[in-house]
Amino acid sequence: MKYILTLLLSVSFLFGCAQKKRPIKGESEFQIELNKEYKDASTSPLKEKDLKKFKGLDYFKVDSSFVVKAKLIRTPDSTYFKMKTTTSRLATERVYGVLKFNLQGKECQLNVYQGKETIKQEGYEDYLFLPFLDNTNGESTYGGGRYIELRIPDGDEIYIDFNKAYNPYCAYNERYSCPIVPRVNYLDIDVKAGVKAFKK
Repeated sequence: MKYILTLLLSVSFLFGCAQKKRPIKGESEFQIELNKEYKDASTSPLKEKDLKKFKGLDYFKVDSSFVVKAKLIRTPDSTYFKMKTTTSRLATERVYGVLKFNLQGKECQLNVYQGKETIKQEGYEDYLFLPFLDNTNGESTYGGGRYIELRIPDGDEIYIDFNKAYNPYCAYNERYSCPIVPRVNYLDIDVKAGVKAFKK
């Protein structure tokens, strides 16, 4: 009888642990990795109260029509400038090039940026920063726009996957200093892809 009781308690304990340790949600590898980062207290930008109830970010359904091939027109003579952020800090960036592509039947253009300090970091030597605004901002997505991370290609073509668009950290916590998306990077389109607005 004692053995059966011990066994039942062990099974109950294991089941309870399995219930608590839920699998990371996500439709794609990008979504799973981002949710994992945000769930981990050591890497999450979330406030403590939001982290306690965090189950996963809200995303649009992955849509292959929001993956586009863009032509990269490099601007090697561009100079570094001070990009405004949500705090008094200024980010030192330059326009690495102009991306031209067709999205949802419209000819589009975005500046892609290179950070002076970022490229000095190991593993980020070829990093490019693509911030953008679109018609969903302030409604289904964060009002300040979203970001996409890119890497310098060998040629003059680069793929932009808007399904990987994410919110700046300051969308979750005002203590972060986030680059403000330049108005020139506004797309007159509903980009229903990537991370949605955070519901606090």
